[in-house]
Amino acid sequence: MERRDKNNYYLDIAETVLERGTCLRRNYGSIIVKNDEIISTGYTGAPRGRKNCIDLGFCIREELNVPRGTHYELCRSVHSEANAIISASRRDMIGATLYLVGRDAKTRELVSDANSCAMCKRLIINSGILRVIIRDTKDSYRVMEVSYWIENDDSLKEEFGY
Repeated sequence: MERRDKNNYYLDIAETVLERGTCLRRNYGSIIVKNDEIISTGYTGAPRGRKNCIDLGFCIREELNVPRGTHYELCRSVHSEANAIISASRRDMIGATLYLVGRDAKTRELVSDANSCAMCKRLIINSGILRVIIRDTKDSYRVMEVSYWIENDDSLKEEFGY
């Protein structure tokens, strides 16, 4: 029997975490790991005490045909990365790795081009997390160095055309 590599092991756990997600479009699971210890987990869902989209039976972004990756301010959910960061101490996140897995809520297929949104990237940068590992398929993934997000500030390109 072949042993599962560590990155896929943690991605498998993040994929289990996303099962708690309550979004009608896409659910994500995140775990933050440091020194082979899981620091925190997070999934996509409405803030505590508010109704989730699955409880309401509709998604306002879907009803308005909002394209993926835009107008997150209309979304009821807190992203999985943000929920994982909220649940952890910054001193525990400095130098850590965040593992991210996304799944389409309707097709149940993995989101092959998953990535953190601009706001989650900012949170990840400030948290002290060093890298984000994103699942593409059951066995393949991408490693994103957070330093790349800092050096290649996409917020300037998107907002100001630099």
